[in-house]
Amino acid sequence: MHSLYPDFHPYREFFLDVSDGHSLYVEQSGSPWGIPVLVVHGGPGGGCSPLTRRFFDPTVYNITMVDQRGAGRSQPHASLVANTTDKLVADFESLREALAIESWLLFGGSWGSTLSLVYAQTHPQRVRGMILRGIFLGRPEDMRWLFEAGGASRIFADYWRDYTAMVPLHRQDSMVEYYYDLLTGEDELRRLAAAKTWAIWEARISTLEPQHIVCATGSDLHDALAIASIECHYARHDCFLVPNQILQNMSAIKDIPGIIVHGRYDMVCPMDQAQLLYDHWPASELHIVRDAGHSQMEPGIIDNLVTATRAFAPKMG
Repeated sequence: MHSLYPDFHPYREFFLDVSDGHSLYVEQSGSPWGIPVLVVHGGPGGGCSPLTRRFFDPTVYNITMVDQRGAGRSQPHASLVANTTDKLVADFESLREALAIESWLLFGGSWGSTLSLVYAQTHPQRVRGMILRGIFLGRPEDMRWLFEAGGASRIFADYWRDYTAMVPLHRQDSMVEYYYDLLTGEDELRRLAAAKTWAIWEARISTLEPQHIVCATGSDLHDALAIASIECHYARHDCFLVPNQILQNMSAIKDIPGIIVHGRYDMVCPMDQAQLLYDHWPASELHIVRDAGHSQMEPGIIDNLVTATRAFAPKMG
C-alpha cells in the first residue's frame, strides 16, 4: 500500500491579486520543470493543507496550491464578497496565465472535485487530466444530505443532536438559513460558536474510523469561521450552479482522462455521486475504496491517490 511522499517544502510563495479586492495565497513546490498540477481544495472555504503536496513525487510534478477566496491565508479572511463559483474558476484561469502554464492536471477532492469539473468544462483546452476524490456534484440535494435533516443526520443522530442544539425547534426545518443568519450576524461570540459547531459536525462524519475532533485554539476557530461561513454561503445559493449543471455539461470534457477515487462509506458525499459522474464520463476510471469514508487522509484513499499520481506521470510527460 502506498503512503504519502516524505515532506518537502515550497520553492515559491506569493499572493495573487484578483478581482473584487481579493488576494489569493499561492505556493509552488516540487520541480519547477515538472508536470504542472493545480491542487483544488475542498470546503468551500477549507484552504490547502501542506499534506496534500505529498501525494505527488516532487521530482516529477510542479505542484501549485492556492487558497480560494476567503479561505486559508487568502485575504480578506472568510469574505463572502463576490465569492461565487464563476469567480473561483476565473481566479484559476488568472493564476494559470500568471504562471505561463499552457495546461495542467487538476487534483481536487470534495468541493475541489466540483470546482475542478466546472473549471474543466469552462476551459477544457487547459486541462490535461483530472484526479478527483470524494465526488460532490453541487446539487441542492447534495447539500441537503449534509446539512439538513433526513440525510447524514439519520446515520449520525448523536452528532446531529449537537449540531442542532443551538437551533430553535421551529427553525430546524431550514438549518442552512438559520446558520447563515448566525454566521453573518453582528454577534461575534455567536458567530464563532456557530462556526465551531458547523465545522465539528462535518469533521466528525468525514472518516470511517471515529476521530477525536478538537476546535478550541484561536487557529482552529480562525479556520472554522472560513469553512462554516463560506460553506453556508454556497449551500444557501445552490453552489452558484444551475440545476444539474455538471452532469449536463460532461460532453465538454468527455475525452479528458480522469481517475475518480471514492470511499464506499463516504457520509459527506455519498457514493452515488461518483457513480453518476463515472457513468457520464467515458474517459474516466472509478476506484471505490471499500474501507474508507470521505477524508483524503484515510489509508485506502491515500493509497489510491498516490497510485493515481504515479499512473498519470508517464501519460503527462
